[in-house]
Amino acid sequence: MGAAVSNWRLARAVSRLGQLGVVSGTALDLVFARRLQDGDPGGHMRHGLDQFPIPEIADRVWGRYYIPGGKAERAPYKSLPTHAKDTPPELKELCVVANFVEVTLAREGHGNPVGINYLEKVQLPHLPSIYGAMLAGVGYVLMGAGVPLKIPGVLDRFTNHEPATYLLQVTGAHDDDDRAMLFRPREFAGRDLPSLTRPQFIAIIASNTLATTMLKKADGKVDGFVIEGYTAGGHNAPPRGKLQLDERGEAVYGERDNVDLEKMRALGIPFWLAGGYGSPEKLAEALAAGASGVQVGTAFAFCEESGLKSGYKRALLEKVRSGTARVFTDPVASPTSFPFKVAQLEGSLSEEEIYSARPRICDLGYLREAYRTPAGTIDYRCSAEPVTTYVSKGGKLENTVGKKCLCNALMANVGHPQARNGKYIEQPLITSGNDLTGIARFLSPGASTYTASDVVAKLMSGFDSPAISNSGRSMADFLPPSCDLSHR
Repeated sequence: MGAAVSNWRLARAVSRLGQLGVVSGTALDLVFARRLQDGDPGGHMRHGLDQFPIPEIADRVWGRYYIPGGKAERAPYKSLPTHAKDTPPELKELCVVANFVEVTLAREGHGNPVGINYLEKVQLPHLPSIYGAMLAGVGYVLMGAGVPLKIPGVLDRFTNHEPATYLLQVTGAHDDDDRAMLFRPREFAGRDLPSLTRPQFIAIIASNTLATTMLKKADGKVDGFVIEGYTAGGHNAPPRGKLQLDERGEAVYGERDNVDLEKMRALGIPFWLAGGYGSPEKLAEALAAGASGVQVGTAFAFCEESGLKSGYKRALLEKVRSGTARVFTDPVASPTSFPFKVAQLEGSLSEEEIYSARPRICDLGYLREAYRTPAGTIDYRCSAEPVTTYVSKGGKLENTVGKKCLCNALMANVGHPQARNGKYIEQPLITSGNDLTGIARFLSPGASTYTASDVVAKLMSGFDSPAISNSGRSMADFLPPSCDLSHR
């Protein structure tokens, strides 16, 4: 669902309907800072800040970023410090507060749980982000795009505000290198706070091997899995074996890329299916296969409550209605080197035109790769940054070909594009699952938009609650929406 597409409004709407609304935790610090610089329309961020349990931190964040009335349209947003192994205190505060506010707003007006989704690959903000979400009472933490073995232990430690560490993945690291990121909740808060409730942890996976690894090696309880197929939006796990492209230039997936659901059932852990499961028929199919339900992203991404800019939603829904919608799985666009799905916007520039006009800039850095320098220190590089800069850091020239700045594009998707020198405005790059072509089923006759309620009503048509509550657990029967920059 990308950064801020599955926002607090959408998650709240879904949870109010008795399902599990999930906010995207990707780059929430940046999203929150830009909302404040836009003048906090509606006053929602201020409302959330007023509930933060450490008022002096909330006041500092407000004072740093809030612009009364909002910045001028072509004025640039204030740059944030970039995340690093030792993240600056200012950025830690922003991360905690942003995650707290997003979950707090999503939880208002109902008594049902809310989840938050993170990417394991975007490791640098993990600890302060998770702590902020837990301060707000998040019920579920979902994580994919990597092997999140240490997240369950982090959740355990944060329940009592104990310090937690997380090992940063560093290319070329030596065994004795210091890669541990550390967050001390009591030091951060400067006071004693009540114990927190541990959220349930759901790992997002694309293989049986990863499921087994999580259960054997995770340093705490894994409460369930989301099994996400390669038709899901955002990033997809690379195909197993040698990468092959079809006539359209898309990665070819085969039988080896399908998860064996019989083996998943044998593990005895609840699981949900994702990637093309946004229909009553696919929900029934998932339940018949032993799943506890489904995770839905694409259908919710284009509903009225999502954070995707309304003009982009309208344009793509029109393409859906006319039968011209297309999603391309770009094998090289992402700096992560994972295939990344892109929805083609009607009347917009092509990706090649956008990125031939755009200067190569990496000023947000969420997808940067940490690497060990010849001097033994940790530095960061991105294959979408200027080519000479990337190569000077030891990166391979061939890795830069076709790379796109997803971080800036995702901010443009939700209406917060950076303005550069008063001239260049960052352009969107909309991601969607392959199910985009079928979302017209959620439109009423003659309607041009639909709501989260329309999606849930359609998916649940033909089901009553007992029929789908087959897991015997208190968790919602299915998990809309899917919410991270990096789908597995």
